[in-house]
Amino acid sequence: MNARLSAFAFIAMILAGLSLAISIFVPIWRIDLDAPQYPEGLRLLIYANKLGGDVEIVNGLNHYIGMKTLHAEEFVEFTVLPYIIGFFALIAILSAFFGNKKWIYIVLALFVSFGMLAMYDFWRWEYEYGHNLDPNAAIVVPGMAYQPPLIGFKQLLNFGAYSIPDIGGWLFILAGLLMVVASYLEFKKNKFPSGTVAKVTFFMVISLLLGACGPSGPEPIEVHKDLCHHCKMNIADTRFAAELITGKGRVYKFDDVLCLQAYVSDLVADPKAEVYICDYADPGHLTPLDSLVFVQGDAIQSPMRGNIAAFRDEKQLQEYNEVWKGIQIDRGIIFAQ
Repeated sequence: MNARLSAFAFIAMILAGLSLAISIFVPIWRIDLDAPQYPEGLRLLIYANKLGGDVEIVNGLNHYIGMKTLHAEEFVEFTVLPYIIGFFALIAILSAFFGNKKWIYIVLALFVSFGMLAMYDFWRWEYEYGHNLDPNAAIVVPGMAYQPPLIGFKQLLNFGAYSIPDIGGWLFILAGLLMVVASYLEFKKNKFPSGTVAKVTFFMVISLLLGACGPSGPEPIEVHKDLCHHCKMNIADTRFAAELITGKGRVYKFDDVLCLQAYVSDLVADPKAEVYICDYADPGHLTPLDSLVFVQGDAIQSPMRGNIAAFRDEKQLQEYNEVWKGIQIDRGIIFAQ
């Protein structure tokens, strides 16, 4: 290792190179489409060398509105992108072994330039597919374009489109951030204690990796802000709220177990789905379905009159039920696959 290159910069550039190498084999970007006729949603996955996810279904929908169908072989990017990413992974690692701080600056400048060019190319691709429509399509809305958002959310007719990085995209961000921090601290390394550098780097890497893996467990219910996905009412009473997380990671919130039941009945069986229901005695505390016991009775008075209350503790259920005089029911009727 070159004496002018700090240990931190060496490790950071190695990690950056490995992150980029991994990104070749996992989805880099994804576009999620949400609409009433697709309760599970649709997902288009963009890899370095191919398209994945619900490509055929998306192509079928595109045909109706006059958009060109998506075929990986029509994109030259899918031919060259794996080699470009591999090149950056290689020079990042080589800069650690053979370079000095000037090498790091060069690699960073090239990588940032490539990132900007790649995002422009992605926007250009979205613009072309969203605007160049067949005038003889089955559905023609004058003045309407169907360009998905570059990043974030956009409403396209009855579809909500979400465009966000996937695992590979987060690895790209991690690699770039490692290069930035390595470059900055190489420039300022005499002003930072080595222990501080190590702690900051560790925290940064762990935070980004956790972000790349996505959220685990249920999302908190935001009272008077979240809407029930079935009845579209504001969730105002967290004693009865529920949440469904599909195998694809989509989160649906409900103001009543009755709404959850109605919505689930419309879904294709999803063995990876997770259901959480709030504990009546601990409002807002979302608990896995299998950890709950249930009681139903007219005196319970839930928002949509499902009149079902859930408890983690059966003793608490019995205490409340002395007043309600309800019937204890099996959890299987809540979410039967």
